[in-house]
Amino acid sequence: MKQPFPGHLTSARLLLRPLHPGDAEALCAYRSLPEVARYQSWESFGPDDAARLIEAQRTAQPDVPGTWFQLAFVETATGRVIGDCGLHCLQEDGRQMEMGITLSPQYQGRGYATEAVECVLHYLFGTLHKHRVLASTDALNHRAAALFRRLGFRQEAHLVESLWFKGQWGSEYLFALLKREWEASHSQKNLDSPRP
Repeated sequence: MKQPFPGHLTSARLLLRPLHPGDAEALCAYRSLPEVARYQSWESFGPDDAARLIEAQRTAQPDVPGTWFQLAFVETATGRVIGDCGLHCLQEDGRQMEMGITLSPQYQGRGYATEAVECVLHYLFGTLHKHRVLASTDALNHRAAALFRRLGFRQEAHLVESLWFKGQWGSEYLFALLKREWEASHSQKNLDSPRP
Protein backbone atom coordinates (compact mmCIF):
# COMPACT_ATOMS: atom_id res chain seq x y z
CA MET A 1 0.00 0.00 0.00
CA LYS A 2 1.35 3.42 -1.03
CA GLN A 3 2.04 5.84 1.80
CA PRO A 4 0.86 9.44 1.38
CA PHE A 5 3.41 12.17 2.00
CA PRO A 6 3.33 13.23 5.69
CA GLY A 7 2.93 16.92 4.86
CA HIS A 8 6.54 17.96 5.39
CA LEU A 9 10.00 16.75 6.39
CA THR A 10 12.33 18.64 8.70
CA SER A 11 16.07 18.92 9.20
CA ALA A 12 18.14 21.21 11.40
CA ARG A 13 17.63 24.32 9.23
CA LEU A 14 15.08 23.28 6.62
CA LEU A 15 11.44 22.38 6.13
CA LEU A 16 10.85 20.25 3.02
CA ARG A 17 7.27 20.41 1.76
CA PRO A 18 5.21 20.17 -1.44
CA LEU A 19 5.09 23.23 -3.69
CA HIS A 20 2.52 25.91 -2.85
CA PRO A 21 1.01 28.49 -5.27
CA GLY A 22 2.87 31.21 -3.37
CA ASP A 23 6.22 29.63 -4.30
CA ALA A 24 6.14 30.81 -7.92
CA GLU A 25 8.17 34.00 -7.40
CA ALA A 26 10.87 32.23 -5.38
CA LEU A 27 11.13 29.38 -7.92
CA CYS A 28 11.57 31.89 -10.75
CA ALA A 29 14.16 33.87 -8.79
CA TYR A 30 16.71 31.05 -8.79
CA ARG A 31 15.56 28.74 -11.60
CA SER A 32 15.77 31.59 -14.15
CA LEU A 33 19.45 32.27 -13.40
CA PRO A 34 21.79 31.15 -16.24
CA GLU A 35 24.16 29.43 -13.78
CA VAL A 36 21.24 27.34 -12.44
CA ALA A 37 19.65 26.56 -15.82
CA ARG A 38 23.02 25.53 -17.27
CA TYR A 39 22.79 21.94 -16.00
CA GLN A 40 19.00 21.64 -15.98
CA SER A 41 16.51 20.63 -18.69
CA TRP A 42 15.16 24.17 -19.11
CA GLU A 43 16.67 27.13 -20.98
CA SER A 44 14.59 29.72 -19.13
CA PHE A 45 12.10 29.61 -16.28
CA GLY A 46 9.40 32.23 -15.90
CA PRO A 47 6.08 32.72 -14.09
CA ASP A 48 4.18 30.50 -16.55
CA ASP A 49 6.68 27.67 -16.04
CA ALA A 50 6.36 28.03 -12.27
CA ALA A 51 2.56 28.01 -12.47
CA ARG A 52 2.58 24.85 -14.64
CA LEU A 53 4.98 23.06 -12.29
CA ILE A 54 2.98 24.00 -9.20
CA GLU A 55 -0.33 22.99 -10.81
CA ALA A 56 1.09 19.66 -12.01
CA GLN A 57 2.16 18.93 -8.43
CA ARG A 58 -1.16 19.88 -6.81
CA THR A 59 -2.24 16.27 -6.16
CA ALA A 60 1.12 14.50 -6.61
CA GLN A 61 2.39 11.86 -4.19
CA PRO A 62 5.96 10.53 -3.92
CA ASP A 63 5.35 6.79 -4.18
CA VAL A 64 3.50 6.47 -7.49
CA PRO A 65 5.47 4.64 -10.22
CA GLY A 66 6.14 6.75 -13.29
CA THR A 67 5.56 10.12 -11.60
CA TRP A 68 7.63 13.00 -10.25
CA PHE A 69 7.05 14.57 -6.82
CA GLN A 70 8.57 17.98 -6.12
CA LEU A 71 9.61 19.28 -2.69
CA ALA A 72 10.43 22.90 -1.85
CA PHE A 73 13.38 23.56 0.48
CA VAL A 74 12.26 26.23 2.95
CA GLU A 75 14.84 27.86 5.22
CA THR A 76 13.20 27.58 8.64
CA ALA A 77 14.72 30.79 10.05
CA THR A 78 13.41 33.01 7.23
CA GLY A 79 10.57 31.06 5.61
CA ARG A 80 12.27 31.51 2.21
CA VAL A 81 12.15 28.87 -0.52
CA ILE A 82 15.83 28.35 -1.36
CA GLY A 83 15.67 25.27 -3.59
CA ASP A 84 13.72 22.22 -4.61
CA CYS A 85 14.06 18.50 -5.14
CA GLY A 86 12.40 16.25 -7.68
CA LEU A 87 11.69 12.61 -6.76
CA HIS A 88 10.91 10.21 -9.60
CA CYS A 89 9.41 6.84 -8.68
CA LEU A 90 10.57 4.61 -11.53
CA GLN A 91 7.81 3.21 -13.73
CA GLU A 92 9.61 -0.08 -14.35
CA ASP A 93 10.35 -0.68 -10.65
CA GLY A 94 8.66 1.40 -7.94
CA ARG A 95 11.22 0.21 -5.39
CA GLN A 96 13.73 2.55 -7.00
CA MET A 97 13.73 6.36 -6.98
CA GLU A 98 15.60 8.96 -8.97
CA MET A 99 16.34 12.33 -7.42
CA GLY A 100 17.47 15.70 -8.68
CA ILE A 101 18.01 18.94 -6.80
CA THR A 102 18.14 22.65 -7.58
CA LEU A 103 19.52 25.14 -5.06
CA SER A 104 19.70 28.92 -5.26
CA PRO A 105 23.35 29.99 -5.78
CA GLN A 106 22.90 32.39 -2.85
CA TYR A 107 22.63 29.36 -0.54
CA GLN A 108 25.26 27.11 -2.09
CA GLY A 109 28.41 26.23 -0.18
CA ARG A 110 26.62 26.40 3.19
CA GLY A 111 25.65 22.76 3.65
CA TYR A 112 21.99 23.18 2.70
CA ALA A 113 22.12 20.71 -0.21
CA THR A 114 23.77 18.06 1.96
CA GLU A 115 21.22 18.62 4.72
CA ALA A 116 18.28 18.48 2.31
CA VAL A 117 19.43 15.34 0.50
CA GLU A 118 20.20 13.56 3.79
CA CYS A 119 16.67 14.38 4.95
CA VAL A 120 15.16 13.08 1.69
CA LEU A 121 17.25 9.89 1.85
CA HIS A 122 16.06 9.26 5.41
CA TYR A 123 12.48 9.52 4.13
CA LEU A 124 13.04 7.36 1.03
CA PHE A 125 14.94 4.59 2.79
CA GLY A 126 13.59 4.85 6.33
CA THR A 127 9.90 5.51 5.64
CA LEU A 128 9.21 4.36 2.08
CA HIS A 129 11.75 1.50 2.31
CA LYS A 130 13.08 2.06 -1.20
CA HIS A 131 15.79 -0.32 -2.39
CA ARG A 132 17.86 2.08 -4.49
CA VAL A 133 18.12 5.83 -5.10
CA LEU A 134 19.85 7.13 -8.19
CA ALA A 135 20.91 10.51 -9.50
CA SER A 136 22.46 11.67 -12.75
CA THR A 137 24.50 14.84 -13.16
CA ASP A 138 26.19 16.62 -16.01
CA ALA A 139 29.87 15.62 -15.86
CA LEU A 140 30.79 19.32 -15.75
CA ASN A 141 28.58 19.93 -12.69
CA HIS A 142 31.40 19.31 -10.23
CA ARG A 143 29.46 20.57 -7.19
CA ALA A 144 26.59 18.14 -7.74
CA ALA A 145 28.97 15.22 -8.33
CA ALA A 146 30.88 16.10 -5.14
CA LEU A 147 27.61 16.28 -3.19
CA PHE A 148 26.53 12.78 -4.17
CA ARG A 149 30.00 11.33 -3.52
CA ARG A 150 30.08 13.01 -0.10
CA LEU A 151 26.73 11.41 0.75
CA GLY A 152 28.00 7.92 -0.05
CA PHE A 153 26.62 7.48 -3.55
CA ARG A 154 28.66 5.26 -5.87
CA GLN A 155 29.48 6.53 -9.35
CA GLU A 156 28.12 3.68 -11.47
CA ALA A 157 28.75 5.14 -14.91
CA HIS A 158 30.38 7.93 -16.87
CA LEU A 159 28.34 8.26 -20.05
CA VAL A 160 30.60 10.09 -22.48
CA GLU A 161 28.85 12.38 -24.98
CA SER A 162 25.70 10.31 -24.63
CA LEU A 163 23.18 13.14 -24.67
CA TRP A 164 22.50 15.93 -27.18
CA PHE A 165 21.97 18.75 -24.69
CA LYS A 166 21.50 22.45 -25.39
CA GLY A 167 23.16 22.33 -28.79
CA GLN A 168 26.11 20.09 -27.97
CA TRP A 169 27.01 16.58 -26.87
CA GLY A 170 26.95 16.24 -23.10
CA SER A 171 28.44 13.68 -20.76
CA GLU A 172 26.79 12.45 -17.57
CA TYR A 173 27.68 10.71 -14.34
CA LEU A 174 25.23 8.18 -12.93
CA PHE A 175 25.27 7.78 -9.14
CA ALA A 176 23.34 5.31 -6.97
CA LEU A 177 22.94 4.35 -3.32
CA LEU A 178 21.38 1.15 -1.97
CA LYS A 179 19.32 1.03 1.21
CA ARG A 180 21.80 -1.39 2.83
CA GLU A 181 24.70 0.97 2.00
CA TRP A 182 22.80 3.89 3.51
CA GLU A 183 21.98 1.83 6.64
CA ALA A 184 25.62 0.73 7.04
CA SER A 185 26.80 4.33 6.69
CA HIS A 186 24.32 5.54 9.32
CA SER A 187 25.25 2.73 11.69
CA GLN A 188 28.90 3.76 11.39
CA LYS A 189 28.05 7.44 11.95
CA ASN A 190 26.20 6.49 15.13
CA LEU A 191 29.22 4.50 16.33
CA ASP A 192 31.53 7.43 15.54
CA SER A 193 29.35 9.98 17.33
CA PRO A 194 30.70 11.13 20.71
CA ARG A 195 28.83 9.73 23.71
CA PRO A 196 27.20 12.15 26.19
